[in-house]
Amino acid sequence: MSLKKQFLKSKPVCKVTFLISEEEAKGANKVELLGDFNDWKSKEAIELTKFKNGTFKVTVDLETEKEYQFKYLLDGEQWENDWEADKYVSSGIGAEENSVVIV
Repeated sequence: MSLKKQFLKSKPVCKVTFLISEEEAKGANKVELLGDFNDWKSKEAIELTKFKNGTFKVTVDLETEKEYQFKYLLDGEQWENDWEADKYVSSGIGAEENSVVIV
């Protein structure tokens, strides 16, 4: 998993690319991104594009100078954190943690 950030000079936006390898996707057919940026609503989940090599990828525009909690949802069943997130915070549900991207 990886996060790639591209800051725009013309406006306070950062293009953040979320990437999950085939191994990290654990054989999933569908990977969705949920977090603060879509209020954790499954109906507004951002679906990652699956490539022939088995990786999943999506780029999202996020407002700068903020932190966003997020997780990946594999096949609508299994939650996964990003192994290369900027940091992790408690989700407030037991020992669970959420990934955080800082832009």
